[in-house]
Amino acid sequence: MISFAKNTFCLKKILAGNSLTRVSSLPSTSGCGNVSANASLHSGSNDSSKMHRQPTAKMGKMTDIGSRSLFSPEQDAFRETVRKFFQKEIIPHNKVWQERGYPDKEIWEKAGACGMLGINIPAEHGGIGGSFIDTSIVIDETGYANTSGPSFFLHSDIIMPYFSKYGNDEQRKRYIPGMTAGKIVSAIAMTEPDAGSDLQGIKTFARKDGSDYILNGSKVFITGGWLADVFVVVAVTNKEAKSAAHGISLFIVDADTPGFKKGWLMKKIGNAASDTAGLFFEDVRLPASAILGEENKGFYYLMNELPQERLTIGIHALAQAEFAFEETKQYVMQRKAYGKTLSSLQTVQHKLAEMKMEICVVRSFIDECIALHDANQLDAQMACMAKICASDLDTKITYQCLQLHGGAGYLADTPVARTYLDARVQTIYGGSNEVLKDLIARQILAPPRK
Repeated sequence: MISFAKNTFCLKKILAGNSLTRVSSLPSTSGCGNVSANASLHSGSNDSSKMHRQPTAKMGKMTDIGSRSLFSPEQDAFRETVRKFFQKEIIPHNKVWQERGYPDKEIWEKAGACGMLGINIPAEHGGIGGSFIDTSIVIDETGYANTSGPSFFLHSDIIMPYFSKYGNDEQRKRYIPGMTAGKIVSAIAMTEPDAGSDLQGIKTFARKDGSDYILNGSKVFITGGWLADVFVVVAVTNKEAKSAAHGISLFIVDADTPGFKKGWLMKKIGNAASDTAGLFFEDVRLPASAILGEENKGFYYLMNELPQERLTIGIHALAQAEFAFEETKQYVMQRKAYGKTLSSLQTVQHKLAEMKMEICVVRSFIDECIALHDANQLDAQMACMAKICASDLDTKITYQCLQLHGGAGYLADTPVARTYLDARVQTIYGGSNEVLKDLIARQILAPPRK
């Protein structure tokens, strides 16, 4: 493993320069690769260098570093570091991880040492203290690396905010520093056999027993569930509530809690290197201190955090589409048929033009959503739109890219074939796109506020 003491010094330097306090806890070494001493995270200042940057449409490749007005040169350097980490620590192992169904647990600590986890979690809570724009870089690069291994952004940007926003001081101190360091891996257990996008339909029940709770039920399709050390579990705590939404709570459940079992490692058609598990809870006794936030407020916490979850899915989906496009562009420029390259055929040229136009339009919208969310201005409707338009496009683009690869695209080891399979779930998890369209329609048709 290579040293990158320079890179960690730079991360500390930029965080200190932006009045963020948690810099001494960052490690002095890591495995991300060596970058310039100017490499750093930029946490939201109005740097004029972020102006007049080229959009992805004008770059040689959509994945080139240095484009998009969201980012600064300092963030470009951080992106370079993250990209090197994926190239050196993730991509070489992805095939092995796909075959067995989960990544090496050790990769989480390497990512933590690289400063890639908990980026947008406040420093005073044990996170890095960067911006959402900063953490979006890791989400982008996960898509560009074309790997489905460790779900870093699920851990950092979907689960850790629950601990940060709703946890008490004791819970934050116990879990967040370890999660930022990659020593504690997390998962969230929402979905059940009969409750997916409809969270009010869950059956897992936590019965009050004195000051404790007795948890019984099961969960399915839990991403990261095989390796996780701690789970945020969604359960019913009041069956007599005036509505299901008023009787749901969140619980922190450690993997070694008696009565809790990881049932089986699920095999999927895509995202094969990402562990997905079924979970069982049989008379699991939990103290009152295991409740995350207030009792019976869990559904509202979930609703508060779902916009960020859906935006992260949109960011990742679009990055996958950009990767697939660039892979396909290179392929058709090299592959010959009838004595000339595929790219010389007008039908292929038009298909490339159509794909690039569609990707660039969605890229503009996704970047606007990232900027809005970074300013705490993104609403649920726009988050749903971001997830729908990017994930629908991802499945469309990867399908077309596979088609342009011809027979090679049907081979399992072809990168675009893996992207095609991995992309399919994007329209399903985080709330199926069909359900999200209902949510958007409700807002469209809602009577105007007085």
